[in-house]
Amino acid sequence: MSYTVLLGEQPREFLEDADDRTERIVKNNLGKLSGNPHPRPGSGRGDREKLPVDGREMYRLHISRTYTALYTIDDEANEVLVREILPIDDAHKRYGF
Repeated sequence: MSYTVLLGEQPREFLEDADDRTERIVKNNLGKLSGNPHPRPGSGRGDREKLPVDGREMYRLHISRTYTALYTIDDEANEVLVREILPIDDAHKRYGF
């Protein structure tokens, strides 16, 4: 089953402002969510985790130990919505790690 990966406004702006290298790395990692956006225990690939962010259940994807993508999954529509891409330290403050 394949998922469509959609970008919210902030992630689109992030990618527009990113340098070529960062854009390539982030897009490559976000593309992996299309295969299976759910965390896979013990796999280590993509470093995905389900957790509460700002009082809402979301998922996070660490990207190159620099950024974190926060996203939600709609299994019925087979869609992933990337809501934010932010520096990893800022993301940790949002979910308390």
